[in-house]
Amino acid sequence: MYKAFYNLKRNPFEITPDPSFLFPTKRHNEALAAVYYGVRWCKGFVVLTGPVGTGKTLLLRCLLQFLKQSKDIAYAYLFNSRLSPTEFLQYIVADFGLPVSGKNKCELLFDLCQYVVTRGLNHLTTVLIVDEAHHLSTEALEEVRLLTNLETAQRKLLQIVLVGQPELDDKLDSLKLTQLKQRIAVRSHLEPLDFEETRGYIERRLQLAGADSRAETLFPPNTIEAVYRHSQGIPRLINTICENALISAYAKQIQSITPTIVDDVAEGFRLNVVHPGEVERLSALDEMDVQRAARILLDLYASLRKRSENVELLTPVASQFRQ
Repeated sequence: MYKAFYNLKRNPFEITPDPSFLFPTKRHNEALAAVYYGVRWCKGFVVLTGPVGTGKTLLLRCLLQFLKQSKDIAYAYLFNSRLSPTEFLQYIVADFGLPVSGKNKCELLFDLCQYVVTRGLNHLTTVLIVDEAHHLSTEALEEVRLLTNLETAQRKLLQIVLVGQPELDDKLDSLKLTQLKQRIAVRSHLEPLDFEETRGYIERRLQLAGADSRAETLFPPNTIEAVYRHSQGIPRLINTICENALISAYAKQIQSITPTIVDDVAEGFRLNVVHPGEVERLSALDEMDVQRAARILLDLYASLRKRSENVELLTPVASQFRQ
């Protein structure tokens, strides 16, 4: 709609994870390299976590592109992890192209193991990728652990990549999954972009869309500051804000996006609204902090008072020695 008005060849801020728009920050490059290394060198178990909207699925799409270029790799990609352990196995087996109809869990495991071992003996790599892995139940994660037992003396036969929000870290850190946690060979974590990265992210997307040297005119520095303030450096929110800012500016026939337009978009998407439950939680935390600080001060006061009393008791004794 606005492409012709701004002389753009494509929409620069699509929310869909397009690998061609990957902005290679240091953290994203390291995470992608670590995951690819874990898969290519058969390390067995790889974990990638990060807050909502930080680019985990985009990195996965980039990884899948690399894997598709390698003829010795077969992968199953699970994007909906809200499944029972049996459904989890059924999906994996089916995605590897194996029959699942009418088979029980034992038969599914047997077929999967035979498939993975056969490929391993032929020096072929087999990969299981689970997106949104923080939704996996403890039981399903235990099935994942058991699958890591498929190995030879030299290498793991099934490469497993778990990708999810920080809740996945919490699950893997629990005592129930200690055995699984100890098998993690590669672990990476994404964070939101800082301000400079946000500026580079916006400019790169505009340039890839055809803005070239007009990128800074379209989104001036003070406008990027507003985008960063409302998005907190989360790429998905940056896209949402910038896309709707372009639509709004186009409707007003404005050639340059202003901070006011960005503020209006953020208000329309309620980006500055905190859920009442979150406010209550933060208030409760504040109250707990105050109580904790009060206890510490009382303990410190009691300790100092006791020390003072001890000094007073020792003073007469010390004076006798001086005499």
